Amino acid sequence: MDPEESQSINGEQIAARIQEDSIRLQNEIGKVILGQSKVVEETLLGLFCGEHIILTGVPGLAKTLLIKTIADCLHLDFNRIQFTPDLMPTDITGLDILQEDAATRSRKLEFLKGPVFTNLLLADEINRTPPKTQSAMLQVMQERQVSIGSTTHDLPKPFHVFATQNPIEMEGTYILPEAAADRFMLAVHCYYPSLEDEARVAMETTGNQRQKVEPVLDGAELLEIHQWVRAMPVSQQVAHYAVRLVSATRPETDLATEAVKTYVRWGAGPRASQYLILGAKGRAAMLGKPCVDYEDVRSVAFAVFNHRVLMNFKAKAQKVEFQEILESCLKQTPES
Repeated sequence: MDPEESQSINGEQIAARIQEDSIRLQNEIGKVILGQSKVVEETLLGLFCGEHIILTGVPGLAKTLLIKTIADCLHLDFNRIQFTPDLMPTDITGLDILQEDAATRSRKLEFLKGPVFTNLLLADEINRTPPKTQSAMLQVMQERQVSIGSTTHDLPKPFHVFATQNPIEMEGTYILPEAAADRFMLAVHCYYPSLEDEARVAMETTGNQRQKVEPVLDGAELLEIHQWVRAMPVSQQVAHYAVRLVSATRPETDLATEAVKTYVRWGAGPRASQYLILGAKGRAAMLGKPCVDYEDVRSVAFAVFNHRVLMNFKAKAQKVEFQEILESCLKQTPES
């Protein structure tokens, strides 16, 4: 589908198609992932928007399993990189190697592709490798390209990075640089399941049978969904509300709340405004809505903001959580 054709489809048609695909995917994923419905929904939101996401949580919360299960539900190439302290940038992107022709004895450089040349990349425990290696993902995620020397190589389409990380307080982890974190559209937090869900997990994963999932979408269909999401209608009023909400997270602006001025060191940048509106479009479509409303913006705000807004020392000393800051912004930012 070309851009002009996607623009001719109205919001109801877009929402109906995406909601159906979302339900099909969630049903398949639910065969393997138990009790993480919100995490699954937010992960699929990033997938449908055509962007990258990062899942944060302690070990054992099925972060890696969720991404592998999504890959199994899609007709896409899938690669996994286990990020470790000794991982080098060329282990991610690839490198030029000197090859010799056996017949002519001539030599030339040939590019050996790294694991990023895929459709869906699992960057597992991305914060267990130093910033030097993490920075190799910047061009990959932003431009969908890899530059080696004077040559630039395009990555296949679609291309998504789904990363996992452990809390930075855990031993052997590195804080993800702000520039790298900002490349992720959403930061999804994984929490412990309820006692009932954990009991189901323990029962169903300790037997001899393993649930299998069936592919639901292929690459061409996913690229169409990306276009449909961007074609979702959003009013000027809702878009301006999203931008005001982003501005409210910046301590130096007139819209900043007292909580922001007191506890925030650095607010969300312009990319947050883009992703807030795009995420609201995706959420509206997944719920079957014909257009984006204010509640869609508010619902994706935490996942868009929480890895972009930096708290100051006073907030850490007083154990103020970002959720409290966001609630003050949501409460005090007017819709019009």
